[in-house]
Amino acid sequence: MSIFACHFARCLLVAGAAFALLNPSPGHAADRPNILFFLVDDMGWQETSVPFHREVTALNRRYQTPNMERLAAQGMKFTQAYASAVCSPTRVSGLTGMNAARHNVTNWTLRRNVSPDPRRPDLEPPAWNVNGLSPVPGIERTVVVTPLPKLLREAGYRTIHVGKAHFGAQGTPGEEPLNLGFDVNVAGHAAGGPGSYHGQHDFSAAWRNGDRIWDVPGLEAYHGQDINLTEALTREAVKHVEATVAEGKPFYLYMSHYAIHAPWEKDDRFYQKYRDAGLNEFRATYASMVESMDKSLGDLMGTLNRLGVAGNTVLVFASDNGSPSQADRNLPLRGHKLTPYEGGVRVPMLVRWPGVVAPGTICRTPVIIEDVFPTLLEIAGVDPTGRTVQTVDGVSFVPLLKGELPAAPDRSFVWHFPHTYDQPAYSALRRGNWKLIYHHRDERLELFDLEADIGEEHDLAAADPAVTRNLATELARLLKDRGALMPRLLREERLVRYPGE
Repeated sequence: MSIFACHFARCLLVAGAAFALLNPSPGHAADRPNILFFLVDDMGWQETSVPFHREVTALNRRYQTPNMERLAAQGMKFTQAYASAVCSPTRVSGLTGMNAARHNVTNWTLRRNVSPDPRRPDLEPPAWNVNGLSPVPGIERTVVVTPLPKLLREAGYRTIHVGKAHFGAQGTPGEEPLNLGFDVNVAGHAAGGPGSYHGQHDFSAAWRNGDRIWDVPGLEAYHGQDINLTEALTREAVKHVEATVAEGKPFYLYMSHYAIHAPWEKDDRFYQKYRDAGLNEFRATYASMVESMDKSLGDLMGTLNRLGVAGNTVLVFASDNGSPSQADRNLPLRGHKLTPYEGGVRVPMLVRWPGVVAPGTICRTPVIIEDVFPTLLEIAGVDPTGRTVQTVDGVSFVPLLKGELPAAPDRSFVWHFPHTYDQPAYSALRRGNWKLIYHHRDERLELFDLEADIGEEHDLAAADPAVTRNLATELARLLKDRGALMPRLLREERLVRYPGE
């Protein structure tokens, strides 16, 4: 069967409920489904007891995520979901529907007009949008967009941001979620990681003489307490959901955890059992952070049940990129965060939509982070046509949730990282089972058949030159169409050529 077919454990859909949810009456926002987008930071494809591969792996046996297991049993598991290989590009794509090659926020952002890319003697990154996205024009080095929460708020949703933002650089409008259409912002600012996960340290880097730019804002009520950041954020999210439900309004909750991003600090509620199981300090710490995140998921699912709104709430779970290089590889995948290989870009994703998604569903159709934008808008009954300043690259996966064929079965997926930060610069393309990687520094191509070689161990570029050439031409066309910026080869005093040229 084609990878573009979704395989269902059970396939009876409640047609009436699906119609009502997908076609809310204009002007009756309260009838529209609530939406909870639960985004985890740096969580690898296999860092869960839910197996996303065709067989259970060693990491699946290591981690304990019972609430993810419950969510998978109640909804759909996407085994080929993708993000960018690093955080800010993913987050901008999810908020705008744009591919990273188009919005040109292709690396992580923090300080205004300051790139994290180190200087190299051979390659110079392009003038990318180092300041992230902006809801208004006139801010240098930004992409101007109409954000998802703005459109949802206009449709009658209470829009709630809790956790990590990382959309725009410090001192720019995009730094503040309230400027992007969120009614509420808890703890979101320019930084992509916390100063600390511990309330005893005020979630600040000051205790270890770290840079205070990482300090998590807005959680002063928890300062000095014996509480983990993930727990504090969850409590705040629950408060705002309770208040919104009490008002009878639909909500969009963007629950964007800092976990499992560095600094890796143990959650004492879960740490010792992993040590007792024989894991070393780092692995036990990492596992405790994973389970802490899973507890948050369970607490929010329990809140929806307690408030009586679980049956009318769509829950999307995903990660923003693969696991960091310090963590164990997510075998059988190759690579890690920031790399073009599957370990850097393939992420866990689960969706529950009562009455629409059949329980226990497995979908093997590839989807990518920019698809979240049109999908959530369609679920909310919002047509973005003519209402965004940006071109939307994403495609709604609502048909997949309903058990139908994908809206665009022959799509090409593009990644673009023209940088010197931590990993060599590259662009990549997936079309069907083929994966092409273009390494900028030496303008070299790699070709992999993901169906036969999910671990990307066997480069077929030389063995299959026709496929390599065709995919290179397609990647070049898409990069040009989206205005992708290429780095400069300093020793040759020229820009890196587009693949195939």
